Amino acid sequence: MTVRRSAAALTAALAAATAVLGGAAPAAFADGTPSPAALPPGLYGTKDPQFDGVFRQSLAFLAQEKTNVKPAEQAIAWLAGQQCADGSFTSFRADTATACDPKKLDTNATAAAVQAFVAVGGHADAIKKGVSWLKSVQQDDGGWPYTPGMGGSDSNSTAIVVGALAAAGEKPADVKSAKGGKTPFDALLTFALPCDDPAGPGAFAFQPDPKTQKLYANADATAAAVTGALGKGLTAGAGPADAKGTACERATTPEQAAHNGSAYLAKTLAPTGFLKSAMPGATDQPDFGNTADAVVALAAAGQTQQAKASADWLAKNAGAWAKENGPAAYAQLVFAADATGADPNNFGGLNLVTSLNATGPAPQTAVTSTPSAQTSHSKDDDGISVWWIVGAGLVAGIGVGFLISGRKKNQRL
Repeated sequence: MTVRRSAAALTAALAAATAVLGGAAPAAFADGTPSPAALPPGLYGTKDPQFDGVFRQSLAFLAQEKTNVKPAEQAIAWLAGQQCADGSFTSFRADTATACDPKKLDTNATAAAVQAFVAVGGHADAIKKGVSWLKSVQQDDGGWPYTPGMGGSDSNSTAIVVGALAAAGEKPADVKSAKGGKTPFDALLTFALPCDDPAGPGAFAFQPDPKTQKLYANADATAAAVTGALGKGLTAGAGPADAKGTACERATTPEQAAHNGSAYLAKTLAPTGFLKSAMPGATDQPDFGNTADAVVALAAAGQTQQAKASADWLAKNAGAWAKENGPAAYAQLVFAADATGADPNNFGGLNLVTSLNATGPAPQTAVTSTPSAQTSHSKDDDGISVWWIVGAGLVAGIGVGFLISGRKKNQRL
């Protein structure tokens, strides 16, 4: 079983490593990426960007768009400079003068960046190139893996690409694989567990187990897949109330699968208000990032009551987590607040907007309309299902639900 990593877990591990070394920051990280003191101008956050630089920057832009804030030109230029010649992105390029390594191309970072460019406006060429690259690496089953050519499609990566396609004005249902003519929704349906599965009726798996091909319920993958199956993503707004409640039904359409997945999430969250994550050898503990992702998925699917209840739990408990983990964490909370009608300027007493803005260069003057010239659909439909990370060989921990590096998911929750 592989270890699922989150952005926050990765940054926490790095912080712990620094503490072990006496608190002194090295001139550069072990792989040559810059230390916080030498981070590139314009980048949000102060921790090692190796696994999440493009991702956290993109999430920051998307959250700022939700709160009518326009990022600094310096910050936008940094993200634009990270794009590879073929339109793709890696997680982070320390040297943009060097051609991108094909083994490090990242569908999740690319999909996030496409949506970020839509949010800030302009950059039509970058959006077009990013979407073209994503289409070019679609797998036969209609889905996407984290790194093209390295493993099969997974629900998280497929869902985040759906969000990028929708944000760019594409119709995901019309994006079909060259061989077999499969769509992203076809792929997502293959990850859905049936209603008679005792371990997770209606949930989604990240991928089939590589040995048995059995599907195992995964709450993070379920949150991603629900918004993806609805043609939406991380910044999705609240959908119409789901009259079916939490009943599971046989799913033959993406909408039915999304309902089942949201019902599973609602029932999983009901006892405590939060999802749990366990470090190996440790007791279960709240997973703030994945809970925020689940709130957005629930709201988008019309499971309003549980979405608000879990958003209230986050408002009371997630402040310290967000402060520790920076821009991506603040962004996730902004998305959860927006989806449930909460005030991001006073989320449990925390001003998420001010806190997020403080993690990067001072933004431009606030705007009063959505800068989404590249797309004709509403801003509530813009977004990404975002979801990520594995850091091979590092200890798993709680944190941001985004999977940013490796994206091998723990297939059992």
